[in-house]
Amino acid sequence: MTTSADRAVPPVRSRRALVAGSVGNFVEWYEFGVYGYFATVIAANFFTPEGGGDAEALVKTYASFALAFFFRPVGAALFGRLGDRIGRRPTLILVVSVMTLATTAIGLLPTYATAGALAPWLLTLLRIVQGLSAGGEFGGAVALMTEFAPPGRRGLYGSWQSFTVALGLLGGAGVAALLATVLTEAALNDWGWRVPFLLTLPLGAVALWLRLRLEETPGFTRAAARAEPAPPAGELVRAILLGAGRIMGWAAAGYTFLVVLPSYLQSALNASFRQALIATVLANLGFAASIVPAGALSDRVGRRAVMVTGAVLVVVVSLPLIDVLQDPGAPAALKGLAVFGAGAVVGLLAGPGPAMLAEMFPTRVRYTGLGLAYALSNAVFSGCAGLIVTELVERTGDVDVPAYYAAATCAVSVLALLTLRPDDHRRPMS
Repeated sequence: MTTSADRAVPPVRSRRALVAGSVGNFVEWYEFGVYGYFATVIAANFFTPEGGGDAEALVKTYASFALAFFFRPVGAALFGRLGDRIGRRPTLILVVSVMTLATTAIGLLPTYATAGALAPWLLTLLRIVQGLSAGGEFGGAVALMTEFAPPGRRGLYGSWQSFTVALGLLGGAGVAALLATVLTEAALNDWGWRVPFLLTLPLGAVALWLRLRLEETPGFTRAAARAEPAPPAGELVRAILLGAGRIMGWAAAGYTFLVVLPSYLQSALNASFRQALIATVLANLGFAASIVPAGALSDRVGRRAVMVTGAVLVVVVSLPLIDVLQDPGAPAALKGLAVFGAGAVVGLLAGPGPAMLAEMFPTRVRYTGLGLAYALSNAVFSGCAGLIVTELVERTGDVDVPAYYAAATCAVSVLALLTLRPDDHRRPMS
């Protein structure tokens, strides 16, 4: 049934909210993708003093990558509390402004050759600022989309959050691939890597303009007017931890296959930068292709059915995928199909995931609750993916490590996802 909490809003307002939430999210994930795709270049410019090795520099680069993720929960708590108190709109305006300025500043940083030991510290500081703002983006964007969604379409609307993740990663990969094609390796390492970060400034300006035109969500407006009490702290914490468990496989498999893959292919399988980027573009195309259909399907058959299927498939396909990539005799078309399929399977988790999290929390704590669940899971299982995979491959010599990591986390997620009720998608959000 439809209650006042699920009351339909005019379609033009729903579409405007969808676009404004999506564009800001695109900017965030474009930047995080760029950092992952240029990990080897950033390592050489910021983390390779004289006497340092390439593997050591790459580990330090991923440590900086992970650090930003560990500040995401702080940002989710900080901005989430703000968004649950003063509204989704003003908080999302602040978040996209901070992210844009921090990302642009990375493109202007001096390298180790210029600033010495100060360079990696400056980069790490900006990564922390990015982590804080990124932590506030997800909860607000998903709350915005789902609270504006028409009845029975929360899965579809929420899936656009994940879809713009794919678009952001594809945008970053596309820019990286273009630069790798038109520039020499020396130019790319010298100044070309800065271009994708500087492009964030105009992208962020567009996102800011769209969010300035937003209205506050009807759900938040009604909850604020009624002064609804927040749930007990213990209940909120349990829901956050359960939500993090439900999406840990999405977080780990998504970053393993969609972001860490380029550096893994280069460092472990001796692929060229261009080959690694092509593989990543194909994986992200598969990811993008399945997200929105998966979200829409979850509105019909339920979040649990779609997400459990996706997690089980990751467990099944992870090792065969890595084996195909390692096989020098495997046709290029087969390798391309394998990474495309891996991305599509992750999309089965990412499509229904945002709506599933939004439905776990009442309006008064939704921004904080779903933002923290997502940020905690990503801090541990996404932010550490590159560090864990790179370090374990280096120490053990086992190039199957990415498959083990993705499969193990998805196996645990299956258990958490089975606690979902089959009709959760039909229940009104409180």
